[in-house]
Amino acid sequence: MEQLIQRAQILVEALPFIQRFRGKTFVIKYGGHAMLSEELKQSFAQDIVLMDLVGINPVVVHGGGPQISELIERVGLKSTFVRGMRVTDEATMELVEMALQRINKEIVMLIARHGGRAVGLSGKDGGLMLSRRMRMVVPDSEGRPSEVDIGLVGEVVEINPGLLRALDEANYIPVIAPVGYDHEGLTYNINADLAAGKIAAAIKAEKLILMTDVSGIRDQSGKLVSTLDVARARRMIARGTISEGMIPKAECCIDALNEGVAKTHIIDGRVMHSLLLETFTRSGIGTEVVEGPGSVRELKRPARKGRTGGNK
Repeated sequence: MEQLIQRAQILVEALPFIQRFRGKTFVIKYGGHAMLSEELKQSFAQDIVLMDLVGINPVVVHGGGPQISELIERVGLKSTFVRGMRVTDEATMELVEMALQRINKEIVMLIARHGGRAVGLSGKDGGLMLSRRMRMVVPDSEGRPSEVDIGLVGEVVEINPGLLRALDEANYIPVIAPVGYDHEGLTYNINADLAAGKIAAAIKAEKLILMTDVSGIRDQSGKLVSTLDVARARRMIARGTISEGMIPKAECCIDALNEGVAKTHIIDGRVMHSLLLETFTRSGIGTEVVEGPGSVRELKRPARKGRTGGNK
């Protein structure tokens, strides 16, 4: 009987969050190890379907880095990266699209298997993601800024949310591959985090959630930061506390907040049901990035023992 009561208490804990977020939109970037483990794939699909059933509108934007690299190697080519961005010539772009299309349809089928209705898209469908070639500037051998050609890697110019609104009204879950286009007919490889952030901003999402292969942002002592405001995040980037691959994720969260997203989260996709644990529990499991120390966007969630930062 005690175990049954504990299960009921879990549902009761989730109730105020379900009430708070009913009718809201969450943009979720899905990637990393969560896309490689069969168990985690099922967990992710279940989380998305449950969110949909309780009245939250999930929008999924997925990556596919490991799968793209595997396909490139299989055809005898090599992957080259500049500041985490894959150098993308025409042959590579074709392979990127192939890999992302396969991943996209797999996610749609997984959601369907658990009772959800999803539609697979890319940024080229319905004029969703107008893009342009990204200008990559890196220090040269003498430390001076120098522009590097990384090919068909794009940045988002404009999001056309009309298609997403139509799918929402028809009760479909959009699953989006981060491929953009320009008016000249060129196709661009878009970083999935950046694409998710721009989409979240365009539709004024309640949350942007980035699923990664780390537990979140950590401070200088190595402790997980539960809640982080923009000013502190910028200081941590400047001091090098936030470094390497976490920098673009933190910057993506900051940009999304500046463009109207209510809250942003960086969570560990390697944890089973990480989406539910972050959004429907008082403690959460990752790092949420908010506008400022005084920001109040949702119910306060006291940090668990051993976690730093403010309340969720």
